[in-house]
Amino acid sequence: MTPLTLTPLSEWGFFTLPPRPCVIAGPCSAETEAQVLDTAAGLRAFGINVFRAGIWKPRTHPGSFEGIGVEGLRWLQKVKSEYGMKVCTEVASAKHVFECLKYGVDMVWIGARTTANPFLVQEIAEALRDTGIPVLVKNPVNPDLDLWIGALERFNREGITKLGAIHRGVSSSEKIKYRNDPLWNMAVELRARIPQLPIFADPSHMGGSREYLRELSQRAMDLGLEGLMIESHCSPQCALSDAGQQIEPPALQALLESLTVRDATSPDEEFRENLSRLRERIDVIDENLIRELAERMKVSAEIGAAKKAHNVAIIQTGRWERVLEKVDAAARQYGLDPKFVRAIFDAIHEESVQKQNSL
Repeated sequence: MTPLTLTPLSEWGFFTLPPRPCVIAGPCSAETEAQVLDTAAGLRAFGINVFRAGIWKPRTHPGSFEGIGVEGLRWLQKVKSEYGMKVCTEVASAKHVFECLKYGVDMVWIGARTTANPFLVQEIAEALRDTGIPVLVKNPVNPDLDLWIGALERFNREGITKLGAIHRGVSSSEKIKYRNDPLWNMAVELRARIPQLPIFADPSHMGGSREYLRELSQRAMDLGLEGLMIESHCSPQCALSDAGQQIEPPALQALLESLTVRDATSPDEEFRENLSRLRERIDVIDENLIRELAERMKVSAEIGAAKKAHNVAIIQTGRWERVLEKVDAAARQYGLDPKFVRAIFDAIHEESVQKQNSL
């Protein structure tokens, strides 16, 4: 990937760093002027400086509340003038960008559905060229890290250096307690690939319910993410969209005050030495894992050659099912999550099949 040229979050003029987390809060949708201003007043009262509100809402079915439209941008102007807050909203087209520029919106974000469409991302990136407006990009609805990074690259190529990411989880066909699968490893891998990129978590869309906001927000802090985007509404029970995942400003204040924010490191010399020793052990284990994987692939290639010589199909469904049964049992025996271990073996199996196919 092309290295990104980024402006540090501390230089955006939006947040005071430290402390963490940097917080963006406000209603899912701007519904009325009174609702927007009441919510902004409640958030500003305990120091929130960046206000979010959806103006255009991409909905699955027509006829649902799809946002108030341009009228809501006038209400965001009032939030700026009356409370001195920065304001931001989601854009999904160049037209949205031009309307936001007209009304002085300070920052925009790209929604998960838009991130998945490179044509739209490029259109929006070109519309934002030379504006100096920060852009946050949500991960796509599917777990495609390269698609997420590609969207970030498109904005950066248009000269946008005040750039960040929002991790909101991914859609899942499995029944889980959250609205979206958190899939934290996506954020971890994004951090590994682009260390200087600010990453926010969106526990509202990730959880789909206000009852999960704290646990997801704490997890984001434990992983060292810079900030949170949380939906807050002065009267959540009356919200026209996503009522169950929004939280009143006083409750949000209590939630933020309850979070434990981890330091990046410790001045304790003994701790650092112990950590270094443990990491050395991890390095040795990792090397052994790679050596064993190489040996497994060598045996897999021998099996593939034998199958080819005797005109036998590569994929043996019954055999693989028996392997997975053993894997699940072994995972439980060693106190590991079977879902985690199975994902590893699925990747190993896929690589084995490709190796046998190439013979």
